Amino acid sequence: MQHHKGIEKAHVITADENNGARLCFHYDPNEISLDQIQRYAREAGVFIARKYGHLVIEVEAIREMMEASVVEAQLRKVPGVVDASVSATGNIRMEFDHTATNKQAVLAAIDKEGLKWKSVKQQEPAHEETEVETEEEEHDHSHAEGSSAAWKKYLPAIISFIMLIAGIIADSYIKPSFFAGWVRLAWYAIAYLPVGWPVASKGISLLVKGDVFTEFVLMTIATLGAFYIGEYPEGVAVMLFYTVGELFQDAAVTRAKRSIKALLDIRPDTAMVLVDGAFKEMSPLDVKVEDTIQIKVGERVPLDGVIINDGSSFNTAALTGESKPSTFDKGETVLAGMINQEKVVELKVTKLFNDSSLARILTMVQEATTRKAKTEQFIRRFARIYTPIVVFLAVGIALLPYFFVNPYVFNDWLYRALIFLVISCPCALVISIPLGYFGGIGAASRKGILFKGSNYLDLMTKVNRVVMDKTGTLTKGVFRVQEIKSFDIPKEEWLPMAAALESKSTHPIATAVVEYVGAAADDVAVDDLEEISGHGLKGRISGKEVLAGNVKLMKKMNIPVPAEVEAITDTIVVVGVDGKFAGYITIADEIKEDAKDAVDALHTMNVKTTMLSGDKQSVVDKVAAALKIDSAFGDLLPENKVEKIEQIKKGPGAVVAFVGDGINDAPVLALSDVGIAMGGLGSDAAIETADVVIQTDQPSRIATAMKIGRATNRVVWQNIGLAFGVKAIVLVLGAGGLATMWEAVFADVGVALLAIVNAIRIQRMKF
Repeated sequence: MQHHKGIEKAHVITADENNGARLCFHYDPNEISLDQIQRYAREAGVFIARKYGHLVIEVEAIREMMEASVVEAQLRKVPGVVDASVSATGNIRMEFDHTATNKQAVLAAIDKEGLKWKSVKQQEPAHEETEVETEEEEHDHSHAEGSSAAWKKYLPAIISFIMLIAGIIADSYIKPSFFAGWVRLAWYAIAYLPVGWPVASKGISLLVKGDVFTEFVLMTIATLGAFYIGEYPEGVAVMLFYTVGELFQDAAVTRAKRSIKALLDIRPDTAMVLVDGAFKEMSPLDVKVEDTIQIKVGERVPLDGVIINDGSSFNTAALTGESKPSTFDKGETVLAGMINQEKVVELKVTKLFNDSSLARILTMVQEATTRKAKTEQFIRRFARIYTPIVVFLAVGIALLPYFFVNPYVFNDWLYRALIFLVISCPCALVISIPLGYFGGIGAASRKGILFKGSNYLDLMTKVNRVVMDKTGTLTKGVFRVQEIKSFDIPKEEWLPMAAALESKSTHPIATAVVEYVGAAADDVAVDDLEEISGHGLKGRISGKEVLAGNVKLMKKMNIPVPAEVEAITDTIVVVGVDGKFAGYITIADEIKEDAKDAVDALHTMNVKTTMLSGDKQSVVDKVAAALKIDSAFGDLLPENKVEKIEQIKKGPGAVVAFVGDGINDAPVLALSDVGIAMGGLGSDAAIETADVVIQTDQPSRIATAMKIGRATNRVVWQNIGLAFGVKAIVLVLGAGGLATMWEAVFADVGVALLAIVNAIRIQRMKF
């Protein structure tokens, strides 16, 4: 169990009078969930008591990033909750102890935080997955309410802005006699309330819960302090611009969510299922394996299945990011989420809805936003320590000069302290860093690359060794004719004969020859067909004796084989006609079109490449030479691959990514620093274990994933530098009395807006 990524320590608690022996795991919830730990333990032969639950809850949009951090801290205090992770995209991951609490209590705790949940996905220890949708009138909002809510969202800022401008004009230009004293205070107080009250009330509610030092409290103290010393316009302006910053932030988060949440909007609501000879509309959750479903033109495929009538072309963009349609024929598998574009098709369902590729992707995407990068975790922890320090420093700026400055004017030093508070708000950091990661995850998902958490975006930037499986990763996993060479007879004469013979066999190598030759062999008649076990086929065509098989067949029939042919290491079909050696056909697993580009791109990024395969070394060497891979190892069993990865990881400074697609790759994916699975055709076990999934099955997307990771990392650190740099300068100026509240507003809200705009750039970048 300790080989699995995210499990830091595993040990046995010995049996006592009340309990049997138990396994205890110390784990990182940003790398592995309780659900995964239980599944791995069950596979290892452990009995799982029904103790722990794992929920993924989708809630209505959280008001802002700072709130996500605060809600997370509150949920972790709920009795029985083992871990909670809250994302501003509206996804919450909860791990809880069944013996101490239950799902209803967890949902009640979320309700108590003022968040309305829309859907709940529960993964139980027995690996039963259930999806619970809420009643619409209780938790969901109609579209009309949504547009009305959008208008209401901007109204407070508009009212405050109009009143602030009117007040400043009255103060500086018109100067009416009545606009003084209590009238002036009342005017600015009314201007303050629409934007100030929501922030102040949030701060008060958190104060009551014991969360004293939050951004909401900072802004409330700073603005009320400005009112106390008579700087009414500045007090209103700070809160107004803070609210405008929130609105910009909300729009940016919504934009970042759009590319991620677009996947959540492709869930099909209905499926047309064959029942008693007629197609009946049903929920995809009620459809069983082996049922027959119908998909009309323009409809989305609701469940994974195999085509049982004529094929059609499908738009696969939702799953792969590729806009060009793909054609699927009878007998081929079509995945949930694809859109039928050509003609009506019928499928035999192969997986339940909750086990389908689409459901698996949706779960990955929802959980990805709740898994935080180390940079984001650090900034969150930093903000929790930094804010109280700032408050105490502000108190010091206001009071300590009393002992050193003469004359000491309290209001002057209070003003400086308030400027200090406004400048030091950590919102630029708390907002822009998660936003940068959301942008990275969204940009990757548009390219058909699914990161299971922002922590893996960070880790991808450090990868310097990429180890790849051969079959299914760099090659297509299907046999294709590679080379044809003639000797005593022209190719045009013997090749159709060989294909006609091979058409009588179902062997994959025979199928590859028949597919290559095509219609040229259709009219060739074969008589006296004979299969020679372990050697090949013999038959008569147009009165000539034709042989097709291996070198042993030629020797058996006393046909001399050239030495160069015997030296060939690839899979080979040799052909003889009337006692003469006609020629040979080499068959190999076809290299993917973009495999060479993938390796070249990695070398350009100074990443070393290694290939591992269970195929024979001679074949592996040939593929490695064609692709210019740095090192290649063949004849490996799954356990040998694990040994090789362990050996590579021991290299100085090695950060290893392994790319694979098969069920036997799961242990190596778990062992590597970053496991990358080819998700289109890859096994469920490989996809479950991997940290990154490439839906397009294109190896060139490995380099794309690394570029997105590096771009995201650059933007995040640019924002950290910008926020700290500007704030440090204005803090010094503010404490020295050289900056006013207006400069403080720029240092806080202005920097936050610049950081947001910078973070949004990721979504516009071309990768």
